[in-house]
Amino acid sequence: MKKQLISLGSCLALAPLAVQAATADKPNIVLILVDDLGYGDLSCQGVAKDIKTPHIDKLLNLGIRCTNFHANCPVSSPSRASLLTGRFPDLVGVPGVIRTHKEDSWGYLSQEAVLLPQMLKQKEYHSAIIGKWHLGLHSPNTPRERGFDYFKGFLGDMMDDYYNHRRFNNNYMRLNDDIIDPEGHATELFTNWAIDYISDRKNETDPFFLYLAYNAPHTPIQPPAEWVEKVKKRQAGINDKRAKLVALIEHLDDNIGRVYKALESAGQLENTLIIFASDNGGQADAGANNMPHRGAKEDMYEGGICVPGGFYWKGKIQPAVSGNFVMLSDIFPTLCDMLNIPVHHEIDGISILPLIQGKKQITDDRMVYWVRREGNFRYGGQVYYAARYKDYKLMHNSPWEPLQFFNLEEDPAEQNHINNRSDESYKNLFKGLMEHIRLSGMVPWQSKEFK
Repeated sequence: MKKQLISLGSCLALAPLAVQAATADKPNIVLILVDDLGYGDLSCQGVAKDIKTPHIDKLLNLGIRCTNFHANCPVSSPSRASLLTGRFPDLVGVPGVIRTHKEDSWGYLSQEAVLLPQMLKQKEYHSAIIGKWHLGLHSPNTPRERGFDYFKGFLGDMMDDYYNHRRFNNNYMRLNDDIIDPEGHATELFTNWAIDYISDRKNETDPFFLYLAYNAPHTPIQPPAEWVEKVKKRQAGINDKRAKLVALIEHLDDNIGRVYKALESAGQLENTLIIFASDNGGQADAGANNMPHRGAKEDMYEGGICVPGGFYWKGKIQPAVSGNFVMLSDIFPTLCDMLNIPVHHEIDGISILPLIQGKKQITDDRMVYWVRREGNFRYGGQVYYAARYKDYKLMHNSPWEPLQFFNLEEDPAEQNHINNRSDESYKNLFKGLMEHIRLSGMVPWQSKEFK
């Protein structure tokens, strides 16, 4: 039987819903962003045969599973900046990763950028971020200063340990603006806090936006021991590195299942749109599976930027698999469109509400860009880019490499560089990227405090 979608608009006349705080035209929103999840590392993708992720599978198999979903960068901070602003990351001052030490921090979120929770206030949403922020360690770029009403989580980038939650011996765990020092595995803490938030909001009059940003399965690969034992018992012959990553992902999946159950128990599941995505591809030396794509995290090949993603809304969206081109930056305008919030400032993403409503929509008739600025001896503080229009893609994986040109329809594995700079598609991408670089030069990506 062919999978189809139910129009969201047609659902407005459904029977009264259990919770009045959120309605079909103003639902709760739970945005789940995971960290460094490879495209193939969900069992619903049909790639990795050694992994079982039933809870994320449920969301994507009973919702819209997007097979052509893209992060806005092959690393973390820029993708998060795009997700929350709807802009290409370098146009809001985040071309690279924001880190603890000034000599290794390559972004500063622009004060002119408008973030999604600020837009949702127009419809009286209560906005919370639980988990990883990674867009600033200091005022004025902390979550509550950038539109969120509530923050409980980690300000920084990666944790050096999932149990003590430090980065370079700094404690970046916060409850709003206060330092906290909780005990437990970070994945379980973030889940517990999300469940508490959902429970606390169930009797409130306003709908909520919960941005649940997990650190997992980012390195260090630290799953609870019992999860590793379970994987090794089930998967004969699996090596230790892969077993630990599979266990960390399956532990994450189990916790996402707990969040789903909490929504159900609170009577809010039918009134909640759930969005799921990863911030970039999986890390190769951690054992990630990014197949069928070439490359991994840090690469502009599809393995670094094509990620699992999708949309779930029980009773409003029926199962579908979509091959439409979608980006993290499209979530901002899509939610604004769904809620009839006008966007009067410039953004780069497009609303894919028609796609979610089950209508035909062309989503790839636009030129899009990826950027990463990075330090160390491999990059030297320089940038490298990718640009794409429809199936044509221009990219490199280092500022010192020549550009590569691919037709993804004919060569999805990106194996055969088209060596023809006179090709009109090549020239179109090259000129577009050059103009984008010019525009991005107007946006500072360092704070004055980092002199």
